[in-house]
Amino acid sequence: MADRLTPERRSANMARIRAKDTKPEMIVRRMVHRLGARYRLHRKDLPGKPDLVFGPRRKVIFVHGCFWHLHSCRDGRIPASRRDYWEPKLTRNVERDAAACAALEAAGWQVLVIWECEIRDCQILEQRLRSFLGL
Repeated sequence: MADRLTPERRSANMARIRAKDTKPEMIVRRMVHRLGARYRLHRKDLPGKPDLVFGPRRKVIFVHGCFWHLHSCRDGRIPASRRDYWEPKLTRNVERDAAACAALEAAGWQVLVIWECEIRDCQILEQRLRSFLGL
């Protein structure tokens, strides 16, 4: 199906996509807080500016959108239209994610990546968070 949005409308849609305080991130933040763990947000001094940072525990959590970070699920595929634009853009995101995780691990941090599609099952998500944070 062809994209029916005008370039102006498409631009307006893309401008509304946030990097912080996304719905999946807010769900994870609320759950972590409910579990009793306290954290800092988006520390700029750490590679990749992790979404949640547990300083004394030396642990970080990234909450990735399946589309923007090319997850292997149904939502993580490259669009068929304008593939020459999207493929390098999304591939750079994946490369940047890998570099940030490697740098954090090399510095002694433990990293957990939570994908947008994994948030649908709250029980499994809570188990993963408890296990990762040692709660």
